[in-house]
Amino acid sequence: MSILVISPHMDDETLGAGGTILKYTDAGEKVYWLNISNTKEEYGYSEELCRKREKRYYEVIRRLHITDAVDFKLQPAHLEKYDTGEIINKIGNIVDRIKPEIIITTSPGDVHSDHKTVFSWAKAFSKSFRNPWLKKFLLMEIVSETDFALPMGSFIPNYFVDISDFLEDKIEALKIYEGEMGEHPFPRSVKNIKALAVNRGTIAGTKYAEAFMLLRCIEK
Repeated sequence: MSILVISPHMDDETLGAGGTILKYTDAGEKVYWLNISNTKEEYGYSEELCRKREKRYYEVIRRLHITDAVDFKLQPAHLEKYDTGEIINKIGNIVDRIKPEIIITTSPGDVHSDHKTVFSWAKAFSKSFRNPWLKKFLLMEIVSETDFALPMGSFIPNYFVDISDFLEDKIEALKIYEGEMGEHPFPRSVKNIKALAVNRGTIAGTKYAEAFMLLRCIEK
C-alpha cells in the first residue's frame, strides 16, 4: 500500500499525521511526503535559516522512515499567487507515479490560508475516475491551525488511528523542529500534543490516537 501526505509547511506532516506515518512505515507500507512551501533566500530568508530547514527536512524523513519526499519550496503565506492549474499538474505527476491508496492533507477550515489553498489543490485527486487506485482521502488535525477554525470550518473527526506505540517517536520527530515547539499553554507543546492524543484515544478506545476527517472511502 502507498500513502501520500501533502503538507503546506514542514511540521504539518508530523503534527497532523506523525504517529500514523510511523504506524504505516513500521508495517512496511510506503509513505510519501509532498511538502508544498519552504524558505528560500529569494523569499527574503537568511542563508543560515534555509540551511537549517534543509537539514531538518532530511532529519524528519529519516525519523519518520519516509519512503520518498518532494519539496516544492513555494513561498510560504503566498500560495494563492501560484497558478492553480500548474500546481495541480505538478502534484498530478507525483500522484500518477506513486498511485497512492490513501491521501492525507490539511483541512479547508484551518486558520492558515496556506492550509486552505493546499486542500483546494489536493481535493482534485479525490476523484475516483481520475485516480482509480484511491481508497481513502483524509484530512488531518493540526494543533494551532485546525483547533482555531471558525464554526463554519469546524473539524469533525470521524476516522481514528491508534498510535499508542508511536506517540513518543512522533514527539521526538517534532523536536527536530526547533523553534516551532513551545511550552504549555502554547498549542504546539509536548503537553498539548499528548493531551490531544489522549483525548482522541479516549474516543477511539485506545491509549493514544490521531484523528482525521474521512472525506472519501472506496471499498472495492
